[in-house]
Amino acid sequence: MILGHIGVRAGSKGVKGKNMRELHGKPLLQWSLDQLIDHPLIDAVVVSTDGQEMYDFAIARGTLDIGLRPAELASDTASKWDVWRHALDAAETALGQTVDLFVDLDATSPLRDPSDITNAIELFQTEKPDMVMSCTEAKKNPYFNLVELDENGSLQVSKPLPGNVVARQLAPVVYEHAASTYVLSPAYLRRAGFLYEGHVIPYEMPAERCIDIDAEDDFDYVDWLMTRKLNKERENA
Repeated sequence: MILGHIGVRAGSKGVKGKNMRELHGKPLLQWSLDQLIDHPLIDAVVVSTDGQEMYDFAIARGTLDIGLRPAELASDTASKWDVWRHALDAAETALGQTVDLFVDLDATSPLRDPSDITNAIELFQTEKPDMVMSCTEAKKNPYFNLVELDENGSLQVSKPLPGNVVARQLAPVVYEHAASTYVLSPAYLRRAGFLYEGHVIPYEMPAERCIDIDAEDDFDYVDWLMTRKLNKERENA
């Protein structure tokens, strides 16, 4: 049993009501929700939210009926980890069976491809870590071009190596945590108290599929990227 999960709050400081705001013809939430519902490897889907509109929207599309999340999990300081745990427990109660794999999608990252879900699940099943987490190679590297002030107020490379790194391609690879796609063991979710306590490995995604909508301009940019992708598909059809 593979459970798909999306967590969405009604409140948003960056963009009010963003999860139900229309993006390229449908609400932002629906982009990720459709990917889970339509995916052949996902057996059931649950949406954890404190917003009645989003909850009703998800239920109408066939997600599990677990009720609204508790008030203590609805603030902007609530832990993603605690939200996941609550959703897992509530989903297993609704299903009447245990979940073997927990797959979370961030609704604010609608540019992932369905193949990213497949590949992340297959990576988990092959490597058997505690969790697979979407990442993209960082544009800036602390071994080369990220700097900070030392005790004398002078700029230094954040993570200097002996002999210094003189070219980016010679620096160790560093990833950005891309809030898009997570695959994890329910046992790890219940055992650990934090994202990185166990064996967490990256699922690398292209940067253009990892854009997180967190500001007004992000909506316009993502809409433009979606239009460009659709135009390319039409040209190649």
